[in-house]
Amino acid sequence: MTQTFDFGFGPVPAHQHPNGGGWVADGAYVDDSAYVGPNARVTGAATVCDKARVSGNAVVSGQAWVTGAATVCGKAWVSGNAVVSSNAVVSGNAVVGGSAWVGGNARITGNARVTEGTHT
Repeated sequence: MTQTFDFGFGPVPAHQHPNGGGWVADGAYVDDSAYVGPNARVTGAATVCDKARVSGNAVVSGQAWVTGAATVCGKAWVSGNAVVSSNAVVSGNAVVGGSAWVGGNARITGNARVTEGTHT
């Protein structure tokens, strides 16, 4: 039986991630080694891999990638073609989108908006 979940724009085929229980759209990809917390969401064609963590009420959407040991938490949103990698953390109400690349030990917090360029 196919499950659906409403990510805010109507129900889509989705499943709960085995490591954390958060909802993942069937068009997205999340490694078994990654963590998606119970209130976190991964939708669109987004990818979460390696030991990355998505927790709190965070959302990863579009064609965004969260990889390595990166963390997206709080009410943060990673979208578009953005990449969050290595040990980077996106938290609070921060938004990383467009073609932004956040890596290394970068911290994007609070109400920050990063939509272009590279931040490491």
